[in-house]
Amino acid sequence: MKKHLVRIALGVAVVLVFLGHTTGQYQLPFVPRLEGLAYDARLRTTMPVKGDPRGQEDPRIVIVDIDEKSLAKEGRWPWHRNRLGLMMDKLFDDYHAKLVGFDVVFAEKDESSGIGVLRELATGELKDNAQYQSALSTLAPSLDYDRLFAEKIHGRKVVLGYYLASERTTGQIENAGVLPEPVLPKGVFQGRSISPQKFKGFGSNLSELNSAAAGAGHFNPSIDPDGVVRRVPMLADYAGAYYESLSLAVIRALQGAVPVKPVFTDAFAFSKLYPGLEWLEVGHVRIPVDIEVTTLVPYRGGSHSFPYVSAIDVLDGTAKAAVLKDRIVLVGTSTPGLLDLRSTPVEPVYPGVEIHANLIAAMLDGEMKQSPPYLIGAEFALILLLGTAIALVLPLLTPLRATVLTGLVLVSLIVLNMGLWHFANLAMPVAGDVLMVALLFALNMSYGYFVELRAKRQITGRFGQYVPPELVEEMSQHPEAFSMDGESREMSVLFSDVRGFTTISEGLDPKELSKLMNEFLTPLTQVIYRHRGTIDKYMGDCIMAFWGAPMSDPQHARSAVLAGLEMQATMSSLEPQFKARGWPQLYIGVGVNTGRMSVGNMGSDIRVAYTVMGDAVNLASRLEGLTKYYGVSMIVGELTRAAVPDFVFRELDRVRPKGKKEPVAIYEPIGPSASVDKAMHDELSLWHQALRLYRAQQWDTAELQLINLQQRYPGRILYGSFLERVAQARISSPGPDWDGATAFDTK
Repeated sequence: MKKHLVRIALGVAVVLVFLGHTTGQYQLPFVPRLEGLAYDARLRTTMPVKGDPRGQEDPRIVIVDIDEKSLAKEGRWPWHRNRLGLMMDKLFDDYHAKLVGFDVVFAEKDESSGIGVLRELATGELKDNAQYQSALSTLAPSLDYDRLFAEKIHGRKVVLGYYLASERTTGQIENAGVLPEPVLPKGVFQGRSISPQKFKGFGSNLSELNSAAAGAGHFNPSIDPDGVVRRVPMLADYAGAYYESLSLAVIRALQGAVPVKPVFTDAFAFSKLYPGLEWLEVGHVRIPVDIEVTTLVPYRGGSHSFPYVSAIDVLDGTAKAAVLKDRIVLVGTSTPGLLDLRSTPVEPVYPGVEIHANLIAAMLDGEMKQSPPYLIGAEFALILLLGTAIALVLPLLTPLRATVLTGLVLVSLIVLNMGLWHFANLAMPVAGDVLMVALLFALNMSYGYFVELRAKRQITGRFGQYVPPELVEEMSQHPEAFSMDGESREMSVLFSDVRGFTTISEGLDPKELSKLMNEFLTPLTQVIYRHRGTIDKYMGDCIMAFWGAPMSDPQHARSAVLAGLEMQATMSSLEPQFKARGWPQLYIGVGVNTGRMSVGNMGSDIRVAYTVMGDAVNLASRLEGLTKYYGVSMIVGELTRAAVPDFVFRELDRVRPKGKKEPVAIYEPIGPSASVDKAMHDELSLWHQALRLYRAQQWDTAELQLINLQQRYPGRILYGSFLERVAQARISSPGPDWDGATAFDTK
């Protein structure tokens, strides 16, 4: 036993660390993330499979979807309120819906009828015009769309939605609309360690709509640090009072606006850490909540687990009556452009409206997963007893027996946890227990681990600043195979540069410029890493990267092209974020070339860097510069194009860059062949035909073809540029020895 004291002491230390995390003394940052993944795994493995009757659509709740079809016919959102009033008549009078809930907010007045302008005239230029005043008083009721909409929802079971805002999420907060009355007043949780999420502002509905509705609830989810929605706050704190969620408001409205009653238990009154709140009682419905008064979303399946009806079909009266009769109807959207898509455990892109549907269905069934605070005590006891036993026993066992024991313990933990999940609807924490057992096992099997770590450190020291971590991991398996000595290889190199960045940078102070560069260089670097590229260097706003070293990559050209295309897409995705911060939109040019080049440590006795050199590298830099001239975002060389036969390319020209005698063909990558549509293939066919005519000096035919292309695709700079060349060629004929190449005298 003595010779194992150090290992036992280290094992006990690991147990104590996890006990401190469990009691809330501190938080191990990775455990909540793992707990979220464990929750997701339990949810997905217990979801109904195809063919299971439980996996069928739940017909009790119907989503009226503001989908692309509806937007195409009715116009962009928001729609005129008189149309929404018509929707209410259709749903209640024609389709006999039981209740309608809105996963949208009506915070601004609808003056699309022009009533605002008419009223301004009535108090301005035409205030003394009796005829105008009389006509306006007659017309005003039919033009006040908000009043009309309020009349349509008055006396009907309509629940409106709104959002609450915090400084963390919105920056400066400006309240809009009017909040409904809170369901619980201030002081309800005073003296208890209950902490509902606090909000600083709101975006709610117009006063007349709020007064006419049967209820209203917030549609804020509780987003975990990994961006996934696993919980929804049933009650949220604004100015000390407590406001209900949309799903809770629907349940209350179904029962005739019954009150919300928090139910406490004093079973663990001896512990000041235990808040005592077990659930919220709403009529005959019990909703289990945690200390933040959130509840787990019991996803019944992937998206479209509930019937969907297009909103325009409701307005047109073409929806099936049987689908909507006596149903709870939630009006929301699955359209990406309306920004109500969430990341969930069941799908990374999931309609937010369906989160509320899942909650409502589970509340009606009484089948909600629970994570009551007393589970903290159960987890503490399990970690203490199990961890101490393993810390004492594992050092005494052989590696094989230790492995078998650890495996049995892990399987037992998972079986116990899944049993509580399935039979008691308890979501007991499991990640901390499993992680602790795994760490105790790793601690006792550490010799091999440290041998591997030493090799990894050697590789990381050499290449860690150049290549992504996953490549370092692969390289560490055979460290002897990698060297930083110079060698010649066929590789692909990429240059990217922000267009007009000098002008942009002159308009920003140094701190703002630094933030801007970090905001776009970081995601671009991540793109290169995802495609297994090696970062050579950053040159201001320019990135240089290469593929094929230090690890060999037979697909280096393809990886470089894919990285360049994804970099363009990434810059486009950053536009809304930049616009919100007052930054200009950035555009990058990308040049990729393939060829033989020298790679290795190069420099001086004072400073060296792992880099590539050669004529192929210089050409890649020139190609990036040519993107501005040809009006394209990316250009690749001949060898790159030849190495990626499954891609479609547009040949742009044959060029003779500065420093090169022989012309080279340059190409714009369009995309993988399977993803390029017929229209693009037709355009490319016409263009390549025009290019052949141009090189054959058939100016008239080439000009007709180019004019046709320019008319059909006016946004292409390329076609206009070649038309100018044809016009110039007529003035000064290039002669019979002309090779069709364009010479460039600058870099």
